[in-house]
Amino acid sequence: MNTYEEKISLLTEMIAFSVIDGRLHQREYEFLSIVARELCIDKEVFDDLFHQEIPVKVIKSETQRIHQFYRLALLMHVDGVLHEKEEVAIKQMSINMGLNPAATKKLLNLMKETPNKMIDPKFLMETFREQYN
Repeated sequence: MNTYEEKISLLTEMIAFSVIDGRLHQREYEFLSIVARELCIDKEVFDDLFHQEIPVKVIKSETQRIHQFYRLALLMHVDGVLHEKEEVAIKQMSINMGLNPAATKKLLNLMKETPNKMIDPKFLMETFREQYN
C-alpha cells in the first residue's frame, strides 16, 4: 500500500467484510487490529473506521489485490466459523478485484482443508499465475 488513503480503504473493506455475517467476533477485531498496526494506522483512527462509510479505492497492482484477497480469506476463517454469506461475498469481491475465479476457488477450498488456514505465499502467487497459461 502506497498512500494513507489506500491503507484506510483497505481496512475499511476488511471491516465491512468482517461484519457481513451480522457480528464482529473478538478474533476478527484482533486480526484487523494487527493489520492496522502493520499499516501504521493509529488505534483511534482504526476504531473510528467502524463507524464510517468510506468508499473503497481500487487497488491497481495485481499483487496487492491478491494480498488483499488473502487477507480477507484469513479474516473469513479467523473466528472459526465459515458463514455462507462470507463465502458468497469473498467470491464476489475477488471478481470485483479482477482476480481469476478459478484461482480464488482453488485457494478457498485449500484453506478449508488446511488446519491453520495458512497458504504458502509462493503457492498463493503461483496459483494465480498458472491461470494465465
